[in-house]
Amino acid sequence: MLSERVIGILADSFFKILIPGLTVTIPLTIISFSLALVIAIIVALIQFAKVKILKDIARFYVWVIRGTPLLVQLFVVFYGLPNIGILIDPFPAAVIVFAINEGAYCAETIRAGLEAVPYGQMEAGECVGMSYMQIMRRILLPQALRLSFPTLANSIISMTKDTSLAANITVTEMFMATQRIVARTYEPLALYIEVGIIYLIFCTVLTRLQRFGEKKLGRYKI
Repeated sequence: MLSERVIGILADSFFKILIPGLTVTIPLTIISFSLALVIAIIVALIQFAKVKILKDIARFYVWVIRGTPLLVQLFVVFYGLPNIGILIDPFPAAVIVFAINEGAYCAETIRAGLEAVPYGQMEAGECVGMSYMQIMRRILLPQALRLSFPTLANSIISMTKDTSLAANITVTEMFMATQRIVARTYEPLALYIEVGIIYLIFCTVLTRLQRFGEKKLGRYKI
């Protein structure tokens, strides 16, 4: 049973946790994922173009990023780079790491989407005199992004939860706000459940948006 003290703590802490979620967690997710998509599209196009040197560089990037933990990457950028004179504030450091990390995963998703588009469409574009970049921009890439939409939507939902790791490099997002309240009140169980519920609310909203987007694209069936 929840005591009056615990209920009071939960009621008092709800907005103290929610506000950092709206002002830090959500912006961190949106900015990082937007940059990740730019990185992913560039890397996917490089791999699809099959220019050997560039393709090898892109594959190396994907291999390193997918093969190392996100937390390690955060520590390398925020705590490691100052040793060579590169100082980055917590929030920009988190944006950089999340964008680079998610970009590697999204690049593979978009690459798979490009390869799923029939090659005959590339040949059709060439037959009407379109350049390679025109074919990509007007024909292949829009279809690849449409095919990749459900997986990319899952990626942003996953990133929303992963932003809690930014607390380890002193970003004051909602998980760090919860940790500070726990340190004052000594009620970890109730407060961590409360922040978990707020994360669940955020992810539920994103899931609804995902389904709406899939329905608009004609890919979601009730």
